[in-house]
Amino acid sequence: MASWLGGLGSGLGQSLGQVGGSLSSLTGQISSFTKDILLEGAEEVGDAATELHVSNSRLREIESINAAQKLENERLKKVCSDLEEKHEAAELQIKQLSLEYRNQLQQKEVEISHLKARQNALQEQLQKIQTASQSAQLGAGVLPPAATSASYVPVVRHSSGFEGDDMDFGDIIWSQQEINRLSNEVSRLESEVDHWKQIALTSKVQGTNDAEQSEICKLQNIVKDLKQNLSQEIDEHQHELSVLQDAHRQKLVEISRRHREELSEYEERIEELENRLQQDGVNADAMGDSKISEQEKNAQSLEGGRVEELQVVKDLEDEIRKLNHKLSSAEEENKILLKEQEMAKVEKIQITQEYENLKSDFSMLQSSVAEQDALLKEQEKKLQSKTSLPEDVVRLQQALLEAENEIARLSSLNQEGLEKEMTSAQHKNENILSVYTEDQNSELNRLRQDLERKEHELNESIAERETLIVELEELDKQNQEATQHVITLKEQLSKQHTESDSIIKQLKFDIDFERRKVSELEIEKVETIKELDSQKEKLSQCSYALNDLHVSKQHLQDNIKDLQEQLRKAQDCNLHHKKEIGELQQRLKEGEEELSVSLSKLTEKSNWESKYTCQDLILKEREVEIAKLQNDISENKQLSEDLEKSVSDLRTENGKLIAAIEELKQELSDAISEKNKAHLEKDTVVEALKVEKRQLESELNQTEKRLLEQAHKYKQTIEELSNARSMDTTALQLEHERLVKLNQEKDFKIAELKRSIEQMEIDHQETKEMLTTSLGGQKQLTELVKEKEVFIEKLKNQALQVKQELEEYIKVSKKQDVLKQNLEEKDRSLAVMKEENNHLKEEIERLKDQQSRSTPVVEPKTLDIIIELESEVTQLKVIKNNLEEEIEVHKKTIEDQNQTTVQLQQSLQEQRKEIDESKFQCEQMNVTHERLSLEKDEEIKNLQKTIEQIKTQLHKQRQIIQTDSSDLFQETKVQTLNGENGNEKHDLSKAEIERLVKGIKEREMEIKLLNEKNVSLSQQIDQLSKDEVGKLTRIIQEKDLEIQALNARISSASYRQDVLCLQQQLQAYVMEREQVLAVLSEKTRENSQLKTEYRNIMDMVAAKEAALVRLQEENQKLSNRSENSSQDMSRETIQNLSRIIREKDIEIDALSQKCQTLLTVLQTSGTGTDNGSGGVNSNQFEELLQERDKLKQQVKKMEEWKQQVITTVQNMQHESAHLQEELHKLQAQISVESDSNSKLQVDYNGLIQSYEQNEKKLKSFSQELAQVQHSIGQLHNTKDLLLSKLDLVTPSVATASTVSQLSGIQYSAPEVLSDESKLLQKELEQLKKKLQEKDSTIKTLQENNQRLSDSVATASEVERKSQEGTESEMRQIKEKHDVLQKSLREKDILIKSKSDQLLSVSENLSNKENENELLKQAVTNLKERNLILEMDIRKLKEENEKIVARCREKETEFRALQETNMQFSMMLREKEFESHSMKEKALAFEKLLKEKEQGKTGELNQLLNEVKSMQEKAVTFQQERDQVMVALKQKQMESSALQSEIQHLREKEQRLNQELERLRNHLLEMEDSYTREALAAEDREVKLRKKVLILEDKLVSSSTAVENASHQASLQVESLQEQLNLVSKQRDETVLQLTMSQDQVKQYALSLANLQMVLEQFQQEEKAMYSAELEKHQKQTAEWRKKAENLEEKVVSLQESLGEANAALDAASRLTEQLDIKEEQIEELKKEGEIRREMLEDVQNKLMNLMNSTEGKVDKLLMRNLFVGHFHTPKNKRPEVLRLMGSILGIKKEELDQLLSEDQRGVTRWVTGWLGGGAGSKSVPSTPLRPTHQNIFNSSFSELFVKFLETESCPSLPPPKLSVNDMKPLGAAGTGKTSSTPSNSQMQDSAVSRMSRRPDANPFLAPRSAAVPLITPASNSGHLLMKPISDTLPTFTPLPVSPDASAGAVLKDLLKQ
Repeated sequence: MASWLGGLGSGLGQSLGQVGGSLSSLTGQISSFTKDILLEGAEEVGDAATELHVSNSRLREIESINAAQKLENERLKKVCSDLEEKHEAAELQIKQLSLEYRNQLQQKEVEISHLKARQNALQEQLQKIQTASQSAQLGAGVLPPAATSASYVPVVRHSSGFEGDDMDFGDIIWSQQEINRLSNEVSRLESEVDHWKQIALTSKVQGTNDAEQSEICKLQNIVKDLKQNLSQEIDEHQHELSVLQDAHRQKLVEISRRHREELSEYEERIEELENRLQQDGVNADAMGDSKISEQEKNAQSLEGGRVEELQVVKDLEDEIRKLNHKLSSAEEENKILLKEQEMAKVEKIQITQEYENLKSDFSMLQSSVAEQDALLKEQEKKLQSKTSLPEDVVRLQQALLEAENEIARLSSLNQEGLEKEMTSAQHKNENILSVYTEDQNSELNRLRQDLERKEHELNESIAERETLIVELEELDKQNQEATQHVITLKEQLSKQHTESDSIIKQLKFDIDFERRKVSELEIEKVETIKELDSQKEKLSQCSYALNDLHVSKQHLQDNIKDLQEQLRKAQDCNLHHKKEIGELQQRLKEGEEELSVSLSKLTEKSNWESKYTCQDLILKEREVEIAKLQNDISENKQLSEDLEKSVSDLRTENGKLIAAIEELKQELSDAISEKNKAHLEKDTVVEALKVEKRQLESELNQTEKRLLEQAHKYKQTIEELSNARSMDTTALQLEHERLVKLNQEKDFKIAELKRSIEQMEIDHQETKEMLTTSLGGQKQLTELVKEKEVFIEKLKNQALQVKQELEEYIKVSKKQDVLKQNLEEKDRSLAVMKEENNHLKEEIERLKDQQSRSTPVVEPKTLDIIIELESEVTQLKVIKNNLEEEIEVHKKTIEDQNQTTVQLQQSLQEQRKEIDESKFQCEQMNVTHERLSLEKDEEIKNLQKTIEQIKTQLHKQRQIIQTDSSDLFQETKVQTLNGENGNEKHDLSKAEIERLVKGIKEREMEIKLLNEKNVSLSQQIDQLSKDEVGKLTRIIQEKDLEIQALNARISSASYRQDVLCLQQQLQAYVMEREQVLAVLSEKTRENSQLKTEYRNIMDMVAAKEAALVRLQEENQKLSNRSENSSQDMSRETIQNLSRIIREKDIEIDALSQKCQTLLTVLQTSGTGTDNGSGGVNSNQFEELLQERDKLKQQVKKMEEWKQQVITTVQNMQHESAHLQEELHKLQAQISVESDSNSKLQVDYNGLIQSYEQNEKKLKSFSQELAQVQHSIGQLHNTKDLLLSKLDLVTPSVATASTVSQLSGIQYSAPEVLSDESKLLQKELEQLKKKLQEKDSTIKTLQENNQRLSDSVATASEVERKSQEGTESEMRQIKEKHDVLQKSLREKDILIKSKSDQLLSVSENLSNKENENELLKQAVTNLKERNLILEMDIRKLKEENEKIVARCREKETEFRALQETNMQFSMMLREKEFESHSMKEKALAFEKLLKEKEQGKTGELNQLLNEVKSMQEKAVTFQQERDQVMVALKQKQMESSALQSEIQHLREKEQRLNQELERLRNHLLEMEDSYTREALAAEDREVKLRKKVLILEDKLVSSSTAVENASHQASLQVESLQEQLNLVSKQRDETVLQLTMSQDQVKQYALSLANLQMVLEQFQQEEKAMYSAELEKHQKQTAEWRKKAENLEEKVVSLQESLGEANAALDAASRLTEQLDIKEEQIEELKKEGEIRREMLEDVQNKLMNLMNSTEGKVDKLLMRNLFVGHFHTPKNKRPEVLRLMGSILGIKKEELDQLLSEDQRGVTRWVTGWLGGGAGSKSVPSTPLRPTHQNIFNSSFSELFVKFLETESCPSLPPPKLSVNDMKPLGAAGTGKTSSTPSNSQMQDSAVSRMSRRPDANPFLAPRSAAVPLITPASNSGHLLMKPISDTLPTFTPLPVSPDASAGAVLKDLLKQ
């Protein structure tokens, strides 16, 4: 394990070193490369040839670099993958080890607990013995020694099973952290699951859409996929765990075995101690027993101390504290102190014996140390054999050291403890001497003597302890030598462990970081889903709000239309009613006259009858009358019986009605016709309704008919009675009855009118409240508008920022595109380089073959080539590493930038959408403003039309009633209008009460809508009524003025005739006035009657309302039952509405006929007047005819509206179902709308402020424009400068900065200008439109004013002459007029405010619509985002699948690597075998050399041949063995793979079975649910049947209620008779009121005259007012026009300046771009220069290195030739050859001469000494001679010289400082290259050196004998292929590696040949 980790660490260290070294060069190369590519696009084509040349050279350089980098890239990728796999395997192994260690911990804890139990038992025995001894000595049971002995109890530490096992504790902590993390993850997943469950539940409740269901399905699929992946991963992990467990079980077995052995030893020692205790207890005295027990305690404490020394020290300290405490207590008690002093003596005796025990223990310890030494040796042997258990040895050695240390510490502690006790005892003795009396002095002296004796004993014990310490130190020295080796190993391991821990921590940190990212993404996903939901909800709310707003708008429009139509109807009805009143008054007068006549006749007849008839006759008549009455009663009884029968019939009919809906419809239609006839009996019907239920309305109608018939019959009886009284006055009676009926009808009408008046008043109050609320709402709306504006400004700022960011990111993206292209090109070149690399490998292999086969002449060249290739390869690797890292960095940057660009694009899109939305909102605001202005125009036109209509009506009224007072007119008009509205409402409400019994809930909402309509109507009527007062007076004045003008036009001659005509007309008017006054008096009387009746009716209404409430409650109950029949009822109501509309049409026709009759009347009245005024009347008639045409047109419009109403009614049938839901929503949203109204008001105020702000901004923009123009001028100057100085570099930089600043200013300015200029243009257009509209209105007003002024002028001239005496009255009228004016102004202000409110409301509506659209867009955006997220999820899934596939590929690769590993191991064994053979060869060669010296060459050849044959056999055997081993391993791998597949299939089967069971359960559940539903349906049927029975019972009860109703009807008849009497009394009162009203009419005539005077003055003042206002308006318009023209001019100038600014900006931007390009070119050129400099420096350095290296070197071929030539030349010329050699070697001439001057042996001695001619020399390498050479001496000499040259030419590198990372298995000790085959002596030296270096080597590898030498690897400069496997490839088992490619090896091969 550790060796494996060591290999991993070394590999990592090397790879990291390579990466670190090559980073700097890589970054420089890539940056230059990218900039070159960028420049290629940017450079202008000046010199094509030079550029081509440069580009070609660059391309070549780049390609060469790329090729090298790509090769290195591939290698590094492989290394990375291998390291990843190693890391995974290491993690798994660590986990397994931690599990095993935990198990061991548990076992050891159990064993420790057993040992503790034994110790406790022994302690108890000791204590017992001590107590016994003390009792024998002293007789008192005080036990301080027992306490001291108890101090030596060892407390077992539970931290770990082994001492010094740091790994285990770390693993435990790590595992705990892992568990915590997993639990957190589980909790998080559970929360996620809960969240999704909630979502699913909510979606089920709400009724999920198809899209949501699809999302859910997708999520479920994802969950399933994840589960499958999980299960697969778990399977794989389990498989790996099982493999690891098998691998480490053996380790566990060995550890447990050793542990048991140790335990057995401990147990034996404990038994020995127990035996000793027993023996000592029997033999020794009490004193001796205590000493023995303490000895045994010390032995136990020593043994415990071996395990944990620290706790023992703590215990001793605690015991010292206890002793101190006891001594303090001794001071308090004298007796106890004495006893303790005696015990102290005993303790001193014990201490002496303790040291004797310590000696014996020491001897025991020595024996145990010897045993442990033996154990250590065994363990070292085991270490050599088994590399997996180094930690046990270390632990045992540490335990030994600890035990030895503890012996020293205990002895020192004992000494210290005794000394302390002595000092404390002395102090106490002194205290006692002072305290106690002289009697105790003798005892103290005795104690002092004892103390002195004990001190003497202590000194002896200290001397003994010192001797012990010396012996212990000797032992320590012995042990230290043994343990140093282990300690060094431990340190190395710990270093490796720390490194692996750091790697693991980094990986864990990466994993945690990724998990956090995943969790963050999940959280973001959840948040996005929540946001989606919230936005969906908001959308739905907004859509509801929109719908409500649309509905409310439609309602308002309908209301306005209805109100307009009702106004017209009311006006028509007014005229009609007035005529009817006149007719009724005439009839009343006639009836009164007839009554008076009849009364006089009656009196006469009564007198006559009293004279002529007797009382008997009267009696007879009375009897006849009684008989008649009895007959009537019998008839009534019959009628009641008939009624009962009809009731029974009705019950049967009721049953039929429930069955048949068609009959009901017919009856309803009949009932409607009957209702129209029976308006008189409405009160009785309402009272009857109290008792009746809504289902029996048809019955009620019939009962009402019958009741009416009864009433008629009763009336007939009354008539007969009256006939009996007055036989002759039948005609009078009939007239009387008619009058009574008329009275009743009038009463009913009056009651209805009163009700309507009350309702109108209530509505008026409600409208006031609504107005107040709407005002508040408008304020809030204005605030909202302000907020919106602020938001829009923020959006603008954001948009500007986003634009800037976009530009930046566009630049970045361009750069990225260029980088991507570069990367693609590099990838292509990489692929090419891979192929080249393969070719190179093949060539290298070929070269190897050639080297092995080639002749000795070619050897040095191939070596040089190989060395050069290796150096090149290493350089290429470095470059490649750098490139790879740069590529990865660039990839990461590209990915980050892509992500940022994507995010920015999304944000840009969103902001663009927001900007579009804001623009759209602005446009909509403008549109709404335009709409509002148009609507206002329409309203003005409508008002003008109404004024014209009122004028025409007034004109008619003037002709009929000239002297009618305005106040009365107003009152009557209001009353009639209210009466009409009341009638309509009453009819409708009656119809609803009668016909809509079952659907009352639905109709209540319709009633609310009608109420709202009434409210709006009442508001309009109030406004009209107030406005009409003033307008009517004006119109009357205008008409008078027109008449006067016409009179004035007639010539002066005809003036007198006109005066006469006017006088006649005046007389006629006076007559008419008198008539009108009479009518008025009658009306006042009627009014008083109506008031009294109104009060009575109000009481009735209150009672009826209470009844209605009860009935509504009953109806609610009924409506629950009768939901099905509601649709039919709604159809019936629609039919009723259509009938009402028809009646209205009939009324309109009647009104048109009345208009025609009025025309005829006017014509007759016109003919009655003089010819002079005939012309005037003809004009008036023309006007009337025009008005009639208008009326006809209106009638046509009404008919069209009627058709529209019919269509709307049909639509209502369809919409009735939806209305209920919408009404509920409307109620909720009314409050929202009120808030929005207030916000709109605030918005309106904000708009005004914003307009002012915009004006301010315009000013600021003009200032900015000036600045911009100034900057443009500067830009032009700079442009000229730039064009002149483009070639130069330095000035261009300065100008660029200025240009960029200016461009920045200009960019910002025009954008803002363009946006705000658009807004200003829009506002100008709006203002222009408004001005035009106002101009048109002013023109119309001017025309009206001119007309009025003309008429007023004419009228004033006439009236000044005629009415000079009425100035006093005029003053009063003026005052009134002032008041009226004030009121008028207030009204105008109110109208303006209302119009403003309307505008703001409409604006708010448009805003709301805009907001809704925005929300819709937002929803679409969210949907798009959702889709994007789904796409991302799919991509992630695909990536997951790819990753799974990669994992599988990696597994296959792992297996392949294992196989390769096996092959490598086989290779190793072969290499070992070869090494053995090589050693044998070397020995053989040495022997051969010796024999050759003696002259035995033949035998050597034979031996060589034999060795070769043996070698070949051995090789064949090895190959066969290896093949078998590889096949076995493959089979094992296949079997394991098959087993894993089988397990996977089984798990799949289990999962499928589980799914099957789940589906079955689901089916069963579904069946259960269906059965439950069926049962529930049956229960419902039963319940419904019960309900039907209950309803039938209720029907029976209702029939009884009908009978009660008939009884009440009879009572009501009686009440009617009483009412008749009251009516007769009221009639008398009306006669009196008539006379009163006639008096009032006279007074009104006087007030009319005064009013006319006032009117004249009013007209004059009005004229002046109008003229002043006209002038103001004209001035204002002129000012506005001027402003508008100025603004237009400004806009034009701004646009021009904008265009100029844009042009300047474009120019500036071009210049800046050119500048940037130039700057980039300059920078790139600089960088190129730097690169070139670096290249030059590199080349120079290389040259210098070459020079340095070549200076010291000598050409091998040359020297060889010279040397050979030296021996071939004759002896005379040999000194010349030597001189030549000397000159080549750099020897001076003087030295050469000295050498040559000596005798010739000097040279030979030097040569022989140099070559080491003897075989015995250890320093010189010796090789066997080749058999081919004849001359033995020459051949051996030449070979030796060649070897010397090789050793000298290859400079031995200094040994590198090896860190823990660079630790290599076995072969890591050697560093330099081996020069040649070692001699015997060298072999020994190497073996010795390796033995000495052992501590540095890895202890986990297999040990070797000293005979087998270890192979030293090549230096670090070699090629990767030549390096040992552990450096580059993953090593799963420790392998000794042989070096190739060394020069020595090549020479060996040559020598073999």
